[in-house]
Amino acid sequence: MKEMWDERYSVDDYVYGIEPNAFFQQFIDTNTPGSLLLAGEGEGRNAVYAAQKGWQVYAVDYSLEAQKKAFKLAAAKEVTIRYDVADLSAWNTHETFDVVGLFYAHFPESLRSVLHHRMKHFLKNEGHVLLEAFSKQQLQYDSGGPRKEEMLYSCDALAVDFEGLFLHQLQQLEVELDAGLFHKGKASIIQMHAQKIS
Repeated sequence: MKEMWDERYSVDDYVYGIEPNAFFQQFIDTNTPGSLLLAGEGEGRNAVYAAQKGWQVYAVDYSLEAQKKAFKLAAAKEVTIRYDVADLSAWNTHETFDVVGLFYAHFPESLRSVLHHRMKHFLKNEGHVLLEAFSKQQLQYDSGGPRKEEMLYSCDALAVDFEGLFLHQLQQLEVELDAGLFHKGKASIIQMHAQKIS
């Protein structure tokens, strides 16, 4: 998989565009800047946008080519981001964050719940998790995402993964995607906003 993602990201174009995810952008625009972890960040569109808005951004992805693209975009926008190239299943940090973001970060079912549970440990008290990903109904559409059902998400599974957090929002939606070459057209997605409330 790493080789596939490196190959996808090695082209000159930003294959998922350079504009931030709209769900993410709405949160960033309406909340006080703080610390942000973006797991599976890809080419940096969300990381760079948040940095422009004053957030301290730490991104992680296992594609070196994605990191190169993210740093190139950050330089063009004259902002600084931290970005580790690492497998999320092995990556760790002692830092905690005001926000953890997971955007189209799809994992096999056996790994998904473990990684999502670990993400909760990276939250500060009152910290937020923002997630947008393809639902299992995405197999009906050809607008992007994994073609294996086990790699796609359901609201019920996410509610279990993030049990213990307060769910501000967890909903499945049909939307029209327009994010670069690989996320384009009618799609079935899930959006989640959860918060760690002590």
